[in-house]
Amino acid sequence: MKKIKLEILGLSSSVDSQSGSFALVLKETNGDRRLPIIIGMFEAQSIAMEIEKIVPNRPMTHDLFKSLSSKFNFSVTEIIITDIKEGIFFSKIFFLDSKKTVSIDARPSDAIAIAIRFGVNVYTNDKVMRDAGILFDEVNVDNKVDKKSKVKTLSNMTISELNNSLDLSINDENYEFAARIRDEIKKRN
Repeated sequence: MKKIKLEILGLSSSVDSQSGSFALVLKETNGDRRLPIIIGMFEAQSIAMEIEKIVPNRPMTHDLFKSLSSKFNFSVTEIIITDIKEGIFFSKIFFLDSKKTVSIDARPSDAIAIAIRFGVNVYTNDKVMRDAGILFDEVNVDNKVDKKSKVKTLSNMTISELNNSLDLSINDENYEFAARIRDEIKKRN
């Protein structure tokens, strides 16, 4: 599995009907796709506080986790968002002690809050990015793309590239994205 490195692009209130939820937007480091993940208010607060270096009066859960790891001599080495099934993301936290590396399942919001505290990288794979990633212009309401930009969008892909992306999307059963590609192809015919 080829790992795709991600970085936090931002946190914002979610536009869906779930009250108190936030969208955590991750960006592939060497690419144009964004990965939005809906997270809870408390996890968003924990991530935001660590990004802003705000120190609470009492340790939050993720801070407690870091203190615990220090006392028991293990460290976090990386976080990987491993899969998405029925709209639910899955991730693993990888740990290293003096003898071995182990991983445990975690919600991505918790894993990312921990990654920030440990200063480790967050990764995913191409399948997750194809299934849930969105291209830059798809999050841009005005659909304006700078002509000098190297952002690869549906509107500036060749027919050949669109057909290849369509085949990949269908093979991965990402039918929603395949429909958007099909519509772009139809627009050009």
